[in-house]
Amino acid sequence: MTEPRIAALIPCLDVANTLEGVIRGALEHVEHVLVVDDGSSDSTAQVAQSAGADLVRHERNRGKGAALRVGMERLQGQGFTHAFSVDGDGQHLTGEMTILLEEWRAIPSAIILGARVRDEGQEVAGIRRFGNDFANWWVALAAGREFADTQSGFRIYPIDQTLALSVRANHYEFESEVLILAARRGLEVRTREIRVHYPPPDELVSHYDPWIDTIRIIRTVVPFAAGLRR
Repeated sequence: MTEPRIAALIPCLDVANTLEGVIRGALEHVEHVLVVDDGSSDSTAQVAQSAGADLVRHERNRGKGAALRVGMERLQGQGFTHAFSVDGDGQHLTGEMTILLEEWRAIPSAIILGARVRDEGQEVAGIRRFGNDFANWWVALAAGREFADTQSGFRIYPIDQTLALSVRANHYEFESEVLILAARRGLEVRTREIRVHYPPPDELVSHYDPWIDTIRIIRTVVPFAAGLRR
């Protein structure tokens, strides 16, 4: 049996201002960090390398799902069995990695999902909150079970099993499709609550479009709910 090896996987776009701290924080918990720079126009790639991360760089933006898939394939080739996905914008607190790692050590065959819990006083833009809740409803319908936070990118993926799901999505809907396929094919998903950092809505820098990306999620989910995909 292969000894489990886990690395952090950071898919990112234009996060030069926050990436160094995320990489250094992740390296306190895992042996290796891979950054997939998904077509950044700033110095994200240079920051990644100077902070000690391995780097894959896309010349053009291909989407978060494509970046996750490419990153998992790279880590698989390097002998890693698991990928701990962390966003590079600083929303995810690397200190919370210990919570998911504890669950992973107990059940390494499962996808471990970090369900975001807001601290009291943290504000989330209404349209963003609506998009998350709406996506959660659609994913539950298609998967046949509810998940606490289908849009959280803070997860541990067993690489072989995740790639074997043959997820088609290339953007943020990748994270929804993974959960649906996992539920339908018997790949266990475990959830642990995590704290996150939400800057005020007027200071938030996000590449998630509440309209376009929510529509992409619905277009991915509907064929499952309608029985047109299995």
